[in-house]
Amino acid sequence: MGKCVKVAIAGLGSRGRDAYARVAKTHPDKMQITAVADTDPHKVALMAKEYNLPKEACFSSAEEMLAADKLADAMIIATQDRQHVGHAIPALEKGYHLLLEKPVSPDLNECAKLAEAAKKYERKVVVCHVLRYTPIYQKVKELLDDGSIGDIVSIMAIENVGWFHQAHSFVRGNWANSDVTSPMILQKCCHDMDLYLWLAGKECKSLSSYGDTYLFKKEKAPEGCAMRCMDGCKVRETCPFDAEKIYMENKLAGYNAGNRIWPLDVLVPEGPNEEKILRALKEGPYGRCVYHCDNNVVDHQVVNLNMTDGSTMSFTMCGFTSSITRYAKFMGTRGEMIVNMDGNEPEKSEITIRNFDENITEHSIDVMSLSDDFSGHGGGDTQMVEEFLDMISGEREESSYVTSLDRSLESHYCALAAEYSRVHGGEPVDIRTFAGDR
Repeated sequence: MGKCVKVAIAGLGSRGRDAYARVAKTHPDKMQITAVADTDPHKVALMAKEYNLPKEACFSSAEEMLAADKLADAMIIATQDRQHVGHAIPALEKGYHLLLEKPVSPDLNECAKLAEAAKKYERKVVVCHVLRYTPIYQKVKELLDDGSIGDIVSIMAIENVGWFHQAHSFVRGNWANSDVTSPMILQKCCHDMDLYLWLAGKECKSLSSYGDTYLFKKEKAPEGCAMRCMDGCKVRETCPFDAEKIYMENKLAGYNAGNRIWPLDVLVPEGPNEEKILRALKEGPYGRCVYHCDNNVVDHQVVNLNMTDGSTMSFTMCGFTSSITRYAKFMGTRGEMIVNMDGNEPEKSEITIRNFDENITEHSIDVMSLSDDFSGHGGGDTQMVEEFLDMISGEREESSYVTSLDRSLESHYCALAAEYSRVHGGEPVDIRTFAGDR
């Protein structure tokens, strides 16, 4: 049995504070949190209390923590997108192994510098492409590798971001403005660029992309709307993006519907109640009108990918969907496979194979039988952290679905090339030329 891995966490947003830290509670034999850092002292205090951390193990920034002596075997870096590499390289120099929140960076040169540093200091760097670790996609990978539909000729995939998720994270929230974070196709969809290339065993040769911000901008604001939803807005009754409706009444997100976790824990990290939520909506960023925010990321985008073997993929990201799901259709030489992952309602997830024969033989996989834990990205969050800890402790070697830094950068090249194409009117981009043969 491997040793218990000591872990420091830089960045206490919902990913660092909840999705990853909770493994220290569910598997205390595997993970011990020994230090935390965040610019929000309230979040640091909450973590210190929850994990019984002394004052000297609590830091007001990642930089302050990295200036201290080495505090753990590994570090989880879950700071903002453009801070990742600036925190990761000093952490490698200190001797930390890294679990690095995606994306690595919206800057290709920074991605290359981190890859060089990881090799130089001989540290393990695992990027948080959590979908590889989900039971549903591990099963899909197994089926595709076994040739269940023959050779894959084309993939049609869509990420249904969900209308309230788009408004929460990419209009009002932390990832609304690519000038301070990342483009939507990288921040949200590098998961997808990584996932489908991995599942199909493909490499992208070239791509093109189109997309824009269609709705969430000032010129689309209805007459009578206010700067904040709760400040006398005259169109609240008919606006689906009204903040109070989303955070109080929505069947998946709303407090009155019984929700107590994401996205409410973003508004109220210490634990939501009605009074605190309403105060956050009156005073904080999540109560702003969606037509009057500082957002510039797209709310819809399409990408067409041409693979090195002549196969193709079409990918769509859209914020105007009723569900938060990922749907894909793999079309092969001997059949087709439909995969639908519903992260909120896993019982609605689907794997269906239709083989080409006289009767078009169809069979489905019972997704719910694949695991007893579908929490956190369909069961991927916990599985990913456990795999990382087992690698660091020496309990197991790197598995085929662990997302190493080198593997992750392929998806980053595709996403950033897609953004370049989108900005340049759909111009085709050769991936190797764009990545500079890194």
